[in-house]
Formats: sequence, structure tokens, C-alpha cells
Amino acid sequence: MADGKLGVVIVGTGFGCLTHLPAFRDAGFEVRALVGRDPEKTAARAERFGVPHAVTSLADALALDGVDAVSIATPPHTHADLVVEAVEAGKHVVCEKPFAADLGEARRMLAAAEKAGVVHLLGTEFRWSASQALLARLVAEGAVGTPRLATWLLHIPVLAGPAAEVPEWWGRAEDGGGWLGAHATHWIDQIRYTLGEFEGVSAGLPIVSDRPGQTAEDTFNIRFRTVTGVEGSLQSSSGVYGPPLMTTRVAGTHGTAWVEFDDVYVGDAEGDRKIAVPDDLANPAPEPPPGDLLHTAYDLLHCMGIDRAPYARLAGTFRDLILGREVPADPPYATFADGVAGQAVLDAVRKSAADGAWVPVAQA
Repeated sequence: MADGKLGVVIVGTGFGCLTHLPAFRDAGFEVRALVGRDPEKTAARAERFGVPHAVTSLADALALDGVDAVSIATPPHTHADLVVEAVEAGKHVVCEKPFAADLGEARRMLAAAEKAGVVHLLGTEFRWSASQALLARLVAEGAVGTPRLATWLLHIPVLAGPAAEVPEWWGRAEDGGGWLGAHATHWIDQIRYTLGEFEGVSAGLPIVSDRPGQTAEDTFNIRFRTVTGVEGSLQSSSGVYGPPLMTTRVAGTHGTAWVEFDDVYVGDAEGDRKIAVPDDLANPAPEPPPGDLLHTAYDLLHCMGIDRAPYARLAGTFRDLILGREVPADPPYATFADGVAGQAVLDAVRKSAADGAWVPVAQA
């Protein structure tokens, strides 16, 4: 720790610069270095954001003075080696989702972090999204009774058609690309801590949009059951034309809770009503990232800046855990153990889609 601030290294010049970098600064970290594959791009973005060091290897960043933590925002197939290198150097780590290439890698990352005794968090920033956190709290408080049925639905046209540009790795299944890892990971995490662990899944992973050469899905359709007995479905596509379509609902024995954009409602025998966001869950207004950094259709997923404030709260929790401070229990933070559990669901989904069968989810 230098100058009274924890120092963090940001690995990744895409989402790392759009969200991680400003969010960690919002939380009081000093960004010591930016790590990227392209020397010129990394140097230009480090200069743009006033980061003192631009390097092309994590080893060079770890050798700098004043580095306490590492935040990893790179393609998922690169996470394991970066995480292990960082924790073996004694650094605390936040790692983006999807956590790993497969369950074996995820378990290796968790074991390495636990052996090193460092703070390890998963990049599930939307646990601090006001609507998501409020929905989870309402369910936990019994607003719907015993949860029985859950529905998550989102159709957006942002990647529809061959002209919608995406990073090369995102289009390749072997690199962990696709909409399952990009989007379903958030929902899977939300369901796990709101409704319970997944028992099993039946899934399809089609490519809807006409995109030559793409091997990773732009759509997922998942039926699931939790160990707590909730039946549910997750369907989302980034490759469909038409107006956006979205639904988030949890129905139980005494009522239903649902989300409409940023608002949360409960309906029961007494009627439907909007639920006010408690002060402890409220976030500041979104801050869009610089428009000139948004080059592809994929970048435009982050154009509204809705993840910055929740990510700053994740980073603040990370800071407090490093400093040994008490942190609120609600919303709960996600560790690498959650990364392992979420990866078990992703692996089961992919196996189900490949085999056309119901697949049990590996439990911890």
C-alpha cells in the first residue's frame, strides 16, 4: 500500500478500461498499471486514463512497487494462468466471469487462491444492482412465500446480423466466447444466491444470427431445477431482430415478484405494488464510458455505463476485505467458490446442449 491507497493492476484494455479502471478508482484504489497484449494500444489507453505503467505481461506489473491487487478482465480462456500467477505472488484478485474454461480450471484457481490466503472475488457486479439486490431481498424475506417458478427472458438485437462486429475470441467456442458466458453467467449467479443451487439443466445453445465463421452461440435456452425445488427457464438471445423483450419473475406460494427495467414489483392477494429501493441498495446514476472507446457492437453492450456503480461497490467490498474491515452481508459478495459453482452449471448446460439430455449439475 502506497500513499495510503491500495494499488491495483488492471489486466485487459477492453472492459478493463471501460468499467474496471473507473470503478476501482471510484472505490479508492490507485491504478498502478495496465496490462494488455498490444503494446501500442495499452500505452495509449494508459496515457488516456493517467495510469503510470503500461506493460504487456502480468509478471512485469507484479514486479512494480505498490501493487496489492490484480483485477482480471480478459477473455475467459486466459483466466486460469493469470489468476494462479497473481495469487502465487501474494496478490488479492478479482476475476471476471465467465470464471474459467471448465470446472477443472475453476477448481484449480480456487485451490491456488485458498492456498495463498488472499482475498478472491468473482466479477459479479450486478449483485449490487439495485433491482437485482432488491428482488433477492424480497424473496429472502418471504414476499412470494416459497418460490416455485422462475423466469428470466431477454431478447436484444445488438449482435443480430453479419455486420455486428464482435472480438475474434467472442465468436469462438474454444475461447469461451458466446452469449452463454457473457450473459447467462449473471443470471446463474443471481439464481444461485436468490433461489438455491442448480440441481440439473436441459439446454440448447443455437446460433440464430447469420454470422459467418461463428462457432460460439449467440442464444441460450435453459430449463432448470434448483435443489430447493424451483422450476425455471432462462432464455436469451443477442442475435434476434425486433424490439427488446425482457422478463424477470419469481413466483411462489403467496405471490410473485418481478423486475421491469430498474423497478421491482410484488403482486399477491392484496394486489400489485411497486417496491421502493432502500437507501442501502441505491446506486448513483449510470456514467457512460467515453464514446470513442466503443468500436464494436459488442462494446455497445456497455455504452450506458450501468455496470460502473455496481462494480465500484464490488471493488469497495474487495478493498474492505483486504483491509480486514467488516462488510455488509446483503448483498453478499461472490468468491472463487461461487465461480466454481457457476462453472459447474455452465459445464452442465454445454453438455446438455451437446447430448440433448437432462444433465445433473456437479455439487461442491
